[in-house]
Amino acid sequence: MSTSSLKNRALNGVFWSAIDRFSSQGISFLISIVIARLLTPHDYGLVAMVGIFISIAQAFIDSGLSSAIVRKKDRTTVDLSTAFYANIIIGVLCYAILYLAAPYIARFYQEDELCSIVRIMGIIFFLFSFSNIQQAVLSINIDFKTKAKISLLSVIVSGTLGIISAYSGLGVWALVIQQTVYALLRTILLWIFVNWRPIGIFSWKAFCSLFSFGSKMLLTGLLNSIFNNLYSIVIGKTFSASSLGYYSRAEQFAQFPSSNMTNIVKGVTFPTMALIQDEKERLKANFYKIHRVMTFIIFPLIVGLASIASPLILLLLSKKWIYSAKLLQIICLALMWYPVYTQNLNFLEVKGYGGYILKSETISKIVSMTVLVILIPMGLEAICWGQMLSNIISVFVSSYFVTKITRDSYAKLFAPISMNLFSSLMMGIICSLAQKLFVLPAIQLVVGILVGGMVYLILNYCFNRSFLMTFYNILFKK
Repeated sequence: MSTSSLKNRALNGVFWSAIDRFSSQGISFLISIVIARLLTPHDYGLVAMVGIFISIAQAFIDSGLSSAIVRKKDRTTVDLSTAFYANIIIGVLCYAILYLAAPYIARFYQEDELCSIVRIMGIIFFLFSFSNIQQAVLSINIDFKTKAKISLLSVIVSGTLGIISAYSGLGVWALVIQQTVYALLRTILLWIFVNWRPIGIFSWKAFCSLFSFGSKMLLTGLLNSIFNNLYSIVIGKTFSASSLGYYSRAEQFAQFPSSNMTNIVKGVTFPTMALIQDEKERLKANFYKIHRVMTFIIFPLIVGLASIASPLILLLLSKKWIYSAKLLQIICLALMWYPVYTQNLNFLEVKGYGGYILKSETISKIVSMTVLVILIPMGLEAICWGQMLSNIISVFVSSYFVTKITRDSYAKLFAPISMNLFSSLMMGIICSLAQKLFVLPAIQLVVGILVGGMVYLILNYCFNRSFLMTFYNILFKK
């Protein structure tokens, strides 16, 4: 495939993936603000307590088979059907285990209501097992336009029901209804819009072939699921459901720019980079370019969010959520490294080094758990600072394995992002200082956004002008 053709497909994919993320997630974000004003931190804490068990089950259901399907060049209908049936079988087993474990989960957190919540929300990943392969087909075809339509409709319908439920006084069940309806509608729409149906064949040979790569991704996914929710487990068990509610809301705000932008890029670059996985120099050049473009956008968004955290939380969620603002500032500094880390793993996955990914994840998670255990007695804010330290270490660990393939130095690997990091941090400092001149939260928010945007553009114009032109050409040059 030619460079221009690959670029056009990637840009088209980025466009519709961005529409998918920022229309559906944007609407979901607005809906969550409305619901948060009606519910309490305790309600959000209860749902967050269930999160880790849902995440682990979802990792088991997919078993890395979707990634293996997308990556495999000579995939057949038998491969797709085999992965589909495997997902369903594992989904049934996982739901049965979760259903039986529900009383013990409630007892662990000392929250009786969790038993029913776990059993209802378990239906979510069971539904997803019926649509994982349909979603993989869309990724293979780089058809993010259809993904966007499905996500947007699902979010609007489920969000509307969630708001109605919250206004009706259903409390935490408004969140359960919203998430369950979203999963159900998304599954139905994927079956309607995706022109693929499984055939009545399950091939053990095909399963073993897919699972040979997928097993490493399964272990990686499990590690991610456990440790991404480890903080929620510790906070919910050690502190309270309300503390977990504050933390989960802050994390959701921080993830909006970080995870959404990263997943947009990863969702598009993985299938496009997979097409040139055997062209070593071309793949490496694209990898560095993606790093630079991605951090040019994401770094200032996350640092900017940290600098306007207090007025933003006061205006959107009300004063009862103000403690989330302090946590949000710290979590933003932790999650700003997520896109760099994810893109490193994306590169390793494209090259087929599942073993390197597993080693990187294992080392990173051991470090993360060690830091967490040490900081638990120091309180919730200390735990968030530890999360930032762990994420920085994880970037260096994953970068080590990338350099083993590229044969490049750390200096060359980090060079594309250094200027973006400097400009973003300087922007954040100046933005925070400018807000201190005003008292009203609304004025602080407007001033913070305007000053931050201008400072970032000025710094890049003065010190990074050549890349501004490169960025413009990437987006608009035909």
